[in-house]
Amino acid sequence: MTALHDRNSQVRLNAAPKTPQMSGSQPSVSAAVATTGEPVLAWLEQILLERFGLPLRLERDGPERLYLRHAEAPGYLLFDRLQPGFYLAGVDLPHTQWDAAVEGFSAPLDMPLPAPGAASLPRPLVEPTSDGLAIHYDILGLTYWMLSRQEEVEAQVLDRHSRFPASASHAGRHGYLERPVVDEWLAVLGQVIRRQWPQVNLRQHAFALRPSHDVDRPSRYGFARDVKLARVMLGDTLRHGRPQALLVGPWIRLCTRRRLHPLDPLNTFDWLMSVSERHGLTSEFYFICGRTDPRKDADYEPEHPAIRDLMRRIHARGHEIGLHPSYHTFRNPKELANEAGRLRRVCAEEGIEQVQWGGRMHYLRWQMPLTLQGYVQAGLDYDTTLGYAEAPGFRCGTCFEYPAFDPVKGEPLALRIRPLIAMEASVISSLYLGLGTGEEAFECFIRLKERCRAMGGTFSLLWHNSELTTSAQRDLYERVLAD
Repeated sequence: MTALHDRNSQVRLNAAPKTPQMSGSQPSVSAAVATTGEPVLAWLEQILLERFGLPLRLERDGPERLYLRHAEAPGYLLFDRLQPGFYLAGVDLPHTQWDAAVEGFSAPLDMPLPAPGAASLPRPLVEPTSDGLAIHYDILGLTYWMLSRQEEVEAQVLDRHSRFPASASHAGRHGYLERPVVDEWLAVLGQVIRRQWPQVNLRQHAFALRPSHDVDRPSRYGFARDVKLARVMLGDTLRHGRPQALLVGPWIRLCTRRRLHPLDPLNTFDWLMSVSERHGLTSEFYFICGRTDPRKDADYEPEHPAIRDLMRRIHARGHEIGLHPSYHTFRNPKELANEAGRLRRVCAEEGIEQVQWGGRMHYLRWQMPLTLQGYVQAGLDYDTTLGYAEAPGFRCGTCFEYPAFDPVKGEPLALRIRPLIAMEASVISSLYLGLGTGEEAFECFIRLKERCRAMGGTFSLLWHNSELTTSAQRDLYERVLAD
């Protein structure tokens, strides 16, 4: 249950926040250079290769200059205003904007670009040099800072679930959370690359939509023990005006021995798969395989015959199965690895084979970089946790999948990050934006979706199977996928 029952999203302080100002106590450039060694540059080269499809190489020239060169063409791009704060924890970066159109560049979203890390930017931002072009903004530093989630290292402001909240993020505080800021600046960099090397062909990217579903509650009545079952039925009767629950509940509980009952209101799996298939999409279903918190984790076991049957049906229809690590695993790499092994074992027993295995953390809990290390220790291929519970948007500044990087050890990891752009509760629930299921909510989802489309990225959508019990919820989900 990813934050669906968070009754208090109030942010709390664990300790006094570490926010030294850039003026007066500005960190030295040499301190940042010590952080940005060869592993960082090699990782950034990989990011550029995936984005542009070109053999680009980064070369540092002292503490203040970074060259971008093409392996097969003369000349260079020079970044001559490196921002050391992008590589340090606990720094309160300045912020400004840049109007690309004024300087003859195309703004991907037809709006001025947010420019974290700069209090002001010179005009022109891009100028010719003797053998290339100079860029007076640290685009690659921004890319590192956002994708590595450097600002979350040693974060002092956490919510009641020990999550770094959107309201504490630089993007949240400066109003650009709904902007894929890294993608926007890399699009500008692509234009500069074309100016310097007009003969090159940049890689083209196609928009994609990726629906996923955290299986927190596969059944309303099927796995509840006696006391909980009675409480759920009583709540349905008194609070929701469904007296039939007193009869249907025990019947569904009795019949959920080998298979989820078709009358179970949370059994929306076949419907979800059918909707995805109509739109040529593959859904991802993430299962909880542990219980590190009895109150917040699931009431089912992956070995239960009904869950095994569900997994077989998902696999048979060509959809994907993944892990939803239990509540406390975000700080427990060993337990995360145990749960991943348990999922693989159950799937192997059911003849389920997949090319890759990934997951999403329960409640979107994440601690940088400990949770990353848990994924690597578990041998998982990708994660799709990195969005905020309280608000949709671009936590990582991108809608593209990318290789993970450990900002503490300063090394790339054998893990892919698939940023989460929107969770249904973030938009609909009164605990968060509270937009309900009407036009305002639809417009919020579509605004984010269209920004992903404009970048040629992926709109990653989390919609729980348990949040499709009304016609309004189902209609909204279908509209978001279909538009």
